[in-house]
Amino acid sequence: MANNINTPVQLYKYLMRCCDKLPRGAKNHYKHFVRQEFRSHSDETDAKRVNQIVKRAITDADWIVKKYSKT
Repeated sequence: MANNINTPVQLYKYLMRCCDKLPRGAKNHYKHFVRQEFRSHSDETDAKRVNQIVKRAITDADWIVKKYSKT
């Protein structure tokens, strides 16, 4: 499903769904983090940079979900 992410809004929704897979304490922490990062990068206009941010966020989210699913 992460392959279909083309816009920051799609990324935001994907990351929030990933957060829902985490334990309660971690879920709240990462949802807050996602919101902050989304706001801080909302003025980014360079398409190449946006693509980098999207790819990195997907990679990080997948790693975090995998980390918590092992416990």
